Amino acid sequence: MNLDLSGRTALVCGSSSGIGRACAVELAALGASCVLLARDADKLKSAIAELPVKGQKHHALAADLSKPAAARDAVAAWLTQWGVSIHIVINNTGGPPAGAAIDATPDQLLAAFNSQLIAAQMLVQLTVPGMKAAKYGRIINITSTSVKSPIPGLAISNIVRPAVAAWAKCLATELGPHGITVNNILPGYTKTDRLASLFKNRAAKQGLSESQIEADVIASTPAGRLGDPAEIAAAVAFLASPAAAYINGINLPVDGGRLGTL
Repeated sequence: MNLDLSGRTALVCGSSSGIGRACAVELAALGASCVLLARDADKLKSAIAELPVKGQKHHALAADLSKPAAARDAVAAWLTQWGVSIHIVINNTGGPPAGAAIDATPDQLLAAFNSQLIAAQMLVQLTVPGMKAAKYGRIINITSTSVKSPIPGLAISNIVRPAVAAWAKCLATELGPHGITVNNILPGYTKTDRLASLFKNRAAKQGLSESQIEADVIASTPAGRLGDPAEIAAAVAFLASPAAAYINGINLPVDGGRLGTL
């Protein structure tokens, strides 16, 4: 099985912590040079320091995906400076706030679309020419199981994530002839700061302890535990590899079997 990413460059969004950081580690372990993009410059430096190095060079870009044009411009400037192409794009950013659909404000919805979809669109438009020239490209979106089944209490996510999945399916059809695949990873409950925050909010609303909220979630998961960011990253790394060249336009749940749909 060919998992070698030597000579490839990966742009990994939201990579200062959590799933994004784990993705960068796995891609670097397969030989890719990684460009880490996130808001916190200090956390990015820490993340860069833990990446495997096999002759490749890693870079950090401090940019905010909630400001899509600024994030695109930061990547464009980096591409001009280093004169290389990006072959792998991992679209990943923090989820929108919890709450009911009826309570979502227009500004909250617009902010979610900007960070989840518009930023991804701008980065893909910027990097696809290089992928076409190389006849190799991987666009992988870290979304949510809400693509297949809405999650109670996360209405804005339930609204925006399926839009990202539909966008990805369109791109998969358009870009497939150029050796570029577009796929979505749907993480289940995974041990991240975001999940801890959701548990805390849910516990406060329900008058329960955070440990009880976590126990309930684990009880609903056939694997009997929460996921680890490295397990999400392993799926991402496979889809980014040459071995996954014929996998295109799919939604891949990585959720311990919790999702109740096919």
